[in-house]
Amino acid sequence: MKIAVVRESHSETRVALVPEAVAKLVKAGHQVTVERRAGERSDFADDEYAEAGAAVGESGLASADVVVSVNPLDRSRVGLLRRGAATISFLPTGQALEHVAALRAARVTSFSLELVPRISRAQSMDALSSQALVAGYRGAVVASGLMRRFFPQNMTAAGTIQPAQVVVLGAGVAGLQAIATSRRLGAVVKAYDVRAAAAEEIRSMGAKAIELELETLEGSGGYAREMTEDRAAKQRELLTPFITAADVLITTAAVPGRQAPLLVTRSMVETMKAGSVVVDLAAESGGNVEGSSPGEVVQIGRAHVWGGQNVAGQMPGPASSLLAQNIVNLLTLAAGEDGSWAPDFDDEIIAGACVTHDGQIRHEPTRDALAEQGSPSGPAPEKSPSEEPAAEAPADQETAEQETDGADS
Repeated sequence: MKIAVVRESHSETRVALVPEAVAKLVKAGHQVTVERRAGERSDFADDEYAEAGAAVGESGLASADVVVSVNPLDRSRVGLLRRGAATISFLPTGQALEHVAALRAARVTSFSLELVPRISRAQSMDALSSQALVAGYRGAVVASGLMRRFFPQNMTAAGTIQPAQVVVLGAGVAGLQAIATSRRLGAVVKAYDVRAAAAEEIRSMGAKAIELELETLEGSGGYAREMTEDRAAKQRELLTPFITAADVLITTAAVPGRQAPLLVTRSMVETMKAGSVVVDLAAESGGNVEGSSPGEVVQIGRAHVWGGQNVAGQMPGPASSLLAQNIVNLLTLAAGEDGSWAPDFDDEIIAGACVTHDGQIRHEPTRDALAEQGSPSGPAPEKSPSEEPAAEAPADQETAEQETDGADS
């Protein structure tokens, strides 16, 4: 198959395929085109892609069977794709309905990495988990950098400095990595999750599980079930003493495509001691902490609150390497016996991750949301066979847009 890797626009630092992943695909007989400078913000040079066997130059959108990217293609570039081409990227359908409609209208097959089913067979394709791993590590490192004291205990002739007290809320992949990293840095860690199975996972990381006298909330796909406001209020009341005593609070609770649950109110943060630090890894999706702001450090009471923004992208090298392997595994699953692009829509992974195909919206919640919005959700009209993609835009877009490649504060 012909695979195109595009250069991300705006401030995204990650790249969909790294040279090592390109080499695997080329060895398997696929043709890979990498847009010039696609990997530079992840510290992968064009020469490395060329050495891995890729053709480096224009984006190759017009001839590609599959286009892979971190974020959805700009809508202006969707029109460059040929009918029947496919895209693989993160695609938050609930926030990108107009984009989904454009993919449908272009009769492009699109796959959302957020929608890969959370089943054992799909673990190697689970990009949400791989990026959460990076975010959890980054969150703990940011907390240690912002806090103006040691994480580990220090015993000296001048006296003993006690270890930092860290509380982590949420014990999914990001939370467990935040726990593990904080423990490696020498902190004393306590953690809480609404799922019953999480307590044992927390203890396995060397942390103490916070146990509240509340029912557990097990949901499907490894996520927690949504709680009532009464239960949420009771949970916040019971968690307040633990947060008050903490030097560092790290919150990690998020559900793809939905607003993050509010776990910590402003008044709870105001009980924290002077110099304490709060890291809200869910700030981009509404925030677990009231008052947090994506990409900013704000002061609430005596605490500094860091709001995460593209947290995995702040470590673009390892984040891209993990994401690239997720994408390679999905591409391999979708390849036919002869290596051609031949997704089997009877496969639950392929079917579950597909958003649009052959002019239809296959993801039912997205189809329903578009219908509620008043947009057509049925099959798109057939394209004329003679209709050609628009001329391709220049690969180097630096002159057309001003880019900001910074990380969070």
